[in-house]
Amino acid sequence: MAVHFSPTFCNLRRWIGSGLLAVSLVGGIASTGFAQESEPSPESEVRRIDQVSSSEFSVPYADQLVAESTTAIANQNYSEAIAKLDEARELYNQLSLFYQELAQMFFGIDTRQNRSNRDKAIEAAQKRDEATYQLGLIHRSQNAPEKAIPLFMEVLRSQQPTRDLGEQAYQQLFEMGFVEAPYQFN
Repeated sequence: MAVHFSPTFCNLRRWIGSGLLAVSLVGGIASTGFAQESEPSPESEVRRIDQVSSSEFSVPYADQLVAESTTAIANQNYSEAIAKLDEARELYNQLSLFYQELAQMFFGIDTRQNRSNRDKAIEAAQKRDEATYQLGLIHRSQNAPEKAIPLFMEVLRSQQPTRDLGEQAYQQLFEMGFVEAPYQFN
C-alpha cells in the first residue's frame, strides 16, 4: 500500500526543514560571532592573584614585604623591618590557612586540587616561618628575649627541631639560655 502525502503536508515538511536549516545557520553564525567577541582583550585579561605583586593578598606581595624588611635591616631601621616582617608573617599565615582549607575541601574528591593547594599551603607556611625566624633575630639583637622566645617557639612548633629552620630556632633558644641542653639533628 502506497502512502500519499497531500501537497500541504509536503510544503510543511519543506518549510520545517528549511526553517531548521536557517536556525542552524543563524545559530552557527551567532555562536561564531559570539566566540570572536568573547575573546579577552589585553585590557580585560584575568590576572592570577598569586602572580601579581601589587595585590595585597598574595605570596608575591608578602615576598616584597620581606625584601623591604631586608633593606630596612641593612639601613638599621629596625622598627620598619619589624613592621614589614609582622605584616608579611600575618599574610603568609592567612594564605597558608586558606590554601590548607582548600586542600581539605578537595580531599577524596580531586587529588590534583588537593595536592596543588596543599603545596601552596606548605610554601606559604615555610615563608611564614622564615619571616618569623628573622623577626626573632631582630628582637634578640635588640635584647628583647620576651619577644624573641615566643617567635622561636612558633618556628619550632611548625618546623620541629629535625628540620634546618627548627634546629636553628632551637639553637637561638640555647644561645639565649632559655634551654640548657644543646641539640643537633644528625
